[in-house]
Amino acid sequence: MYTFSSKLKTFSIILMAVGILGIGYGFLNAPKDIHEVENILAAESHGGHGEAHHEEAKAAEGAHAKAEHATAEEVKEAAEHEEHLTHVLHQLQNKPWAALYVACIFFMLISMGTLAFYAIQQVAVAGWSPVLFRVMQGITAYLPVGSAIFFIILILCGLHFNHLFTWLVEGVTDPTSANYDKMIAGKSGYLNFGFWIVRAAIFLIGWNLYRHYSRKNCLAQDESNDNTFYKKNFKLSAGFLVFFIVSESIMSWDWIMSIDPHWFSTLFGWYVFASFFVSGITLIAMVTVYLKSRGYLEHVNTSHIHDLAKFMFGISIFWTYLWFSQFMLIWYADIPEEITYFITRIQLYNLPFFGAVVMNFVFPLLILVNTDFKRITWVIVMAGIVILAGHYIDFFNMIMPGTVGDQWFIGVPEISSVLFFLGLFIFTVFTALTKVPLLAKRNPYIEESKHFHY
Repeated sequence: MYTFSSKLKTFSIILMAVGILGIGYGFLNAPKDIHEVENILAAESHGGHGEAHHEEAKAAEGAHAKAEHATAEEVKEAAEHEEHLTHVLHQLQNKPWAALYVACIFFMLISMGTLAFYAIQQVAVAGWSPVLFRVMQGITAYLPVGSAIFFIILILCGLHFNHLFTWLVEGVTDPTSANYDKMIAGKSGYLNFGFWIVRAAIFLIGWNLYRHYSRKNCLAQDESNDNTFYKKNFKLSAGFLVFFIVSESIMSWDWIMSIDPHWFSTLFGWYVFASFFVSGITLIAMVTVYLKSRGYLEHVNTSHIHDLAKFMFGISIFWTYLWFSQFMLIWYADIPEEITYFITRIQLYNLPFFGAVVMNFVFPLLILVNTDFKRITWVIVMAGIVILAGHYIDFFNMIMPGTVGDQWFIGVPEISSVLFFLGLFIFTVFTALTKVPLLAKRNPYIEESKHFHY
């Protein structure tokens, strides 16, 4: 049985505590009105943050003076400027919410990627992986916790605690409202809060039910005299994968793509899947390496690590294929409502946008293409850290431009949100690993897995 190290437990609690403090700081520091926005823009212009902000600050200083003795044109200009300041206010208020949202969905989907990989192993009747099943089940223990927090955030979005989803803004589907958006109104049959939150509940409950019953069957198989529970898991996993394929695609539209409701991509579901799937596999490898270094998982050998590294490498290449396919097709077609998505990211998020490609493709390609490197522990850990950080940046690129626009930087809210969910993830996963033996001893293929060599 695994024992949760007191040092690791303390470390996870410290991460959560520091994260909560930083998240609180981010919300408290968010501007409350446009006057604070004016001050922020003025401070940025004095600090040398660019000519654009300098012009905004100058305009902010003279806006109220103009309004007193203004011509009709000047009144219109002042109104437009105030509208711009309100837009920037919403972006800055979104910043701590968006940071929390990115970290929350990222860690939840890592556990979801692990669950999908586990289900695939069950359906494929894989002989190499049963010694890793309890590691996978430990990682998926975070899914109920992450799902609950994420669902609460979705509800808060619907209650207008933030402006993450523009299609949730009041009046956006009302032709008489100043917020009316014809395109969003045309999608209101699908993009409405009631239907959206019901879909979210169905997906999260469905994923967690599979996670609960598959683990229950796996544990029951240890005490069984036949393979009844193993066969149940096979059928359950096959059904789950069908549900997962559908729900994952819709989830990616609902929770990520709808942040930019004027944009769409037919590859987006696969793209999001590749990102969190490789992250889940990477985490399996890293937790396995950690447990092995602590004297556990005696039957795990370098061949198991090698196979996990092959998946890390292969899915990284798959992610790159989807990244390039989506980018190239949209860029080549040059349809205005489509290319806006990439223009925004290239112009305003140049470093994270192309940095994600380096971290998620170039680095894994150079490191993991070598067969021998796939068996070296420190190489797996190094590659794993870069891949996980790279896919966090990938989710950052997908979500931040539509929520905070050009008002982005990786500061206290972003770092604190990652620290909090990382601490919660470590605490939940390693607590779950202490609950049951780390070997699924009655799995029909456990002996083959113990002696697996490649």
